[in-house]
Amino acid sequence: MAILSRRRFLQACGAGVSAASALTSGCAPFITPDAAQRSGSSLSCAQPTQRETFDYIVVGSGAGGGPLAANLALAGFHVLLLEAGGEEENYDYQVPAFHARASEDERLAWNFFVRHYEDDVQQRRDEKFLPARDGVLYPRCATLGGCTAHNAMILIYPHNSDWDHIAEVTGDPSWTAERMRRYFERLERCEYVAASETASRHGFEGWLPTNVADPTLMFRDEFLAILALAMAQESLATSGGPVTRVPQRLESHLDPNDWRLVRQSGEGVCKTPLCTHGGRRFGTREYLRRVRDACPAQLVVRTHALATRVLLDESNRATGVEYLSGEALYRADSRHTAPLAPQRFTASATREVLLCAGAFNTPQLLMLSGIGPRQELERHGIAVKVELAGVGANLQDRYEVCVVSRMKAGFSLMKGMTLRPPSPGAPPDPQFEEWLKGKGPYTTNGAVISLIKRSSPRQPEPDLFIFGLLGSFKGYFPGYSEGIAREDDLFTWAILKAHTHNTGGRLKLRSSDPLDMPEVNFHYFEQGAGADDDLAAVVEGVRTVRRITARCQAVTAEEVFPGEAVETDEQIAQFIKDNAWGHHACCSCKMGPASDSLAVTDNRFRVHGTRNLRVVDASVFPKIPGFFIASAVYMLSEKASDVIIEDASGAVATAPASGFVAQGNLR
Repeated sequence: MAILSRRRFLQACGAGVSAASALTSGCAPFITPDAAQRSGSSLSCAQPTQRETFDYIVVGSGAGGGPLAANLALAGFHVLLLEAGGEEENYDYQVPAFHARASEDERLAWNFFVRHYEDDVQQRRDEKFLPARDGVLYPRCATLGGCTAHNAMILIYPHNSDWDHIAEVTGDPSWTAERMRRYFERLERCEYVAASETASRHGFEGWLPTNVADPTLMFRDEFLAILALAMAQESLATSGGPVTRVPQRLESHLDPNDWRLVRQSGEGVCKTPLCTHGGRRFGTREYLRRVRDACPAQLVVRTHALATRVLLDESNRATGVEYLSGEALYRADSRHTAPLAPQRFTASATREVLLCAGAFNTPQLLMLSGIGPRQELERHGIAVKVELAGVGANLQDRYEVCVVSRMKAGFSLMKGMTLRPPSPGAPPDPQFEEWLKGKGPYTTNGAVISLIKRSSPRQPEPDLFIFGLLGSFKGYFPGYSEGIAREDDLFTWAILKAHTHNTGGRLKLRSSDPLDMPEVNFHYFEQGAGADDDLAAVVEGVRTVRRITARCQAVTAEEVFPGEAVETDEQIAQFIKDNAWGHHACCSCKMGPASDSLAVTDNRFRVHGTRNLRVVDASVFPKIPGFFIASAVYMLSEKASDVIIEDASGAVATAPASGFVAQGNLR
């Protein structure tokens, strides 16, 4: 089996070396990261035949499936990657500041509508709730790269307790935080810290570039500078003393991904690392392109391929995947129309089927395949192959709310800002022109300043992430992205609660039709120990924001959302219950031992009761990790790559800090 060292592959990609020095195993010449971003060629190879055979079939190209497929291809395996969406390449995808538009771009978006509560009265208190859809908009992404194609690109390292918890519940020490850090080092190509800073344990040779916004951007606008100063003062209030030289302090202050600060559970004003390169979004799509161009014989990518079920033999061994070929087949796609007999194909896997379709679609696909709660399957006339009560259970998410303030004048930085691609005849957008040169606010996701803190001294780790955004944002509803920059004198403080305790979320099938979306209810603040603590923590987040704005009354006119009438803790708590949302769904196929009645996968990602079937995405976490889930899923994917290659080779894989997918003797 031909195997390509990831170290050599990634070094070649980064340096753009000649084909002669880069090639091994008959792979094609490498391309640079810049060329990977510019490439518009389709990854889809020859049209499928009715039945094809591969070593591995990966379903889903997001943070879990994309790197996994690429890594297995680099290891010499013949891999089929199925992606239900297409491969659109446009400014909504490329421009970091347009991520809200990307989430509503009909060529990229899957629009789920979810409930937060069982009680209709409470649910209808949320202005974002649409009775006709019986839910609140929950944007997902169907395109090459999955949700890495529309997310806010934030890469915040998980808490060490997230990994240690998995090690504890599985009894597998390879999941401990110390050992998991190597996967972060392996995947990251840090571009904002000097490689000589080895104590930071950043990665510098990985496939995923990380950057931070130019901290001087906020000081191009007087109002932003005052807001930044107020947040810094709030951050340092407990330590006393005035805040001076704020730009320099922000430049050298908290890097949330620095290993030394991770171990200390650091708090304070922080940089916000982003997955960007040259001021453009960089995600799994770019990695897949680089690997596909290098090893076209190993990696076959099929877009517009909607997996409908996993094929199991009589011994519950996964033998392949059935999928439909066509655009906008899934009803979450706003372009969906009744398909005219879409083509149905079957692909066979000689080794394994790997489900990476995300916290909504992976449990749906398992249930459509006869794996899940017996009562749920029988309700829809699906033959039970493997009874697993935990499929679709334990669904978790964060609680997020926003506080919106009106300034005494418009932000100068927003003058002429449209937050949209240029259109013929429209006035020029100076910020877009600056982005074309790789500079300016459009090279960021709009988060101008961030704060990490504990909601109370009793918290063992920081559990609040607060960041400021130009414009108005109150959560997700159809058309939300158009209103963000409509008024240039609004500023949003987004509050994110980590380590939420609610484990009562549930996903069920709407029908046995694979084109249907599942029914999703997160049961906010209803189930799981600690619901009151979660609510109190978000109340403290709102209080923190108000303390910050109180420090900058010279530029702040009023709070418009929720407004001054919402003042007592009880009123703030009700506001939170009425308006909270989330966008980091996970844990719906949780990892755990077979003795756990709700466990779906074991410590090596294998689905209990089956053979040759694994899940590698956000659904396998037992508890929701960290602040932003992408980094944890990327690390999960790297670990799964090692585990799968180990099991295929019989050798013990290791992942040295320099970074590559290791298999026994590979270095």
